[in-house]
Amino acid sequence: MNFKLEREKTTTTPYVLIDEENKYMKFEGKSYLEEIVEFFQEISEWLEKYLAQENAGLTFDCAMRYFNSSTTKIIYNMLRVMDKAAGRGAEITVNWIVSEANESMVECGEDFEEEMENLTFNLVIEESE
Repeated sequence: MNFKLEREKTTTTPYVLIDEENKYMKFEGKSYLEEIVEFFQEISEWLEKYLAQENAGLTFDCAMRYFNSSTTKIIYNMLRVMDKAAGRGAEITVNWIVSEANESMVECGEDFEEEMENLTFNLVIEESE
């Protein structure tokens, strides 16, 4: 059974897409909901179970424009799970997609990239409009 989840973005939560069959996950938008742990709980649990399987690869497109410190911790923890799986041989690619004008998200991506040892981390900086 391939897990699939899609949540439309709101003013305080990101668009989320998980498509296990295609080994794909995407977050896009902003995240500063007070109960953000609850929002991401199902996603985090799925990610840990999924990446514990053999032959579990993943492409994660993260196109966040803003997130609060609670979300930072959650995304960091997810990246650590991905990094550990990559260390066991899983093919994991993270595309950190940001606008060049969004310096805080560029810096966050650079910090995350430094912390990850095994996964492929692409900092994709798009020109500002």
